[in-house]
Amino acid sequence: MDFKFPVINPLLHNELRLKIMVALDNLESADFVYLCQITDSTKGNLSVQITTLKDAGYIEVIKTGLGRLSHTVCRITRQGHEALTTYEEGLRSLFNQQIPAQKENQQDKQIG
Repeated sequence: MDFKFPVINPLLHNELRLKIMVALDNLESADFVYLCQITDSTKGNLSVQITTLKDAGYIEVIKTGLGRLSHTVCRITRQGHEALTTYEEGLRSLFNQQIPAQKENQQDKQIG
């Protein structure tokens, strides 16, 4: 059988990472505090997910200042935008998939 489901990027299939990516794809940039507010995330969890996205090359993180006066701003990269677009297309394809009917002889082999 030639049928296969589309591959869905597991890195973007995490709810918080997906929210971060969608926000950054719609904004020129966003600071850490704003991302925390709009994603309803804890600072710790947001920090971990931002690091994961940064390490994948999907976002860039610009930090200025030190300690309590530090300011962190995030921007989506071209690679991140392309990954998000591919992810969206993959989900749309998944939901619109025409799955071929199972042949009777395949059912018999699995049951018996």
